[in-house]
Amino acid sequence: MSVKRCSWVDCSKLLDMGYHDKEWGVPVTRDNSLFEQLTLEGAQAGLSWSTVLKKRECYRVVFHQFSIVKVSLLLPSDIDVFMQNAGLIRHRGKLESVVSNAHVFAEIQREHGSFYNYVLDVIGGLSLENSAGVLSQRLKSLGFSFVGPTVVESFLLAAGFWNGHDQDCFRRSQIEAF
Repeated sequence: MSVKRCSWVDCSKLLDMGYHDKEWGVPVTRDNSLFEQLTLEGAQAGLSWSTVLKKRECYRVVFHQFSIVKVSLLLPSDIDVFMQNAGLIRHRGKLESVVSNAHVFAEIQREHGSFYNYVLDVIGGLSLENSAGVLSQRLKSLGFSFVGPTVVESFLLAAGFWNGHDQDCFRRSQIEAF
């Protein structure tokens, strides 16, 4: 008997399948992990998630395991170096956004205690569709980039703010148990 997974999972790609089975939709509360997830969702814009997963380890290395403090200290010259790194998605705007978003992320932490708390405050009581639009708008107004509604919806699902697993996916009930 085969295991039922979400319809978006390409079971011929072990990396994608492993991500779905072990990570996607599991509630995340640590800010560095949320920063990583939001960054990678923004990097994916216009690309496949498989592409991002293949490059994730390189992102973790060059962006200091997504330490908000360390990323916020990166310089334009660092971005120039990153643009030469084939292990990254070499889109200057996306790479620059990681650093600028880290500055805004840190400000949110100072004002709200954590980014996690901020997200909960913004999306509390809203549907997924409304949450994504409202959070996207708020983040943009604070200075975030690469956080359109589709990116934010993907972030909310991946980070477990909403259970997006298909009804017949084996992970749905497991995630509900969190």
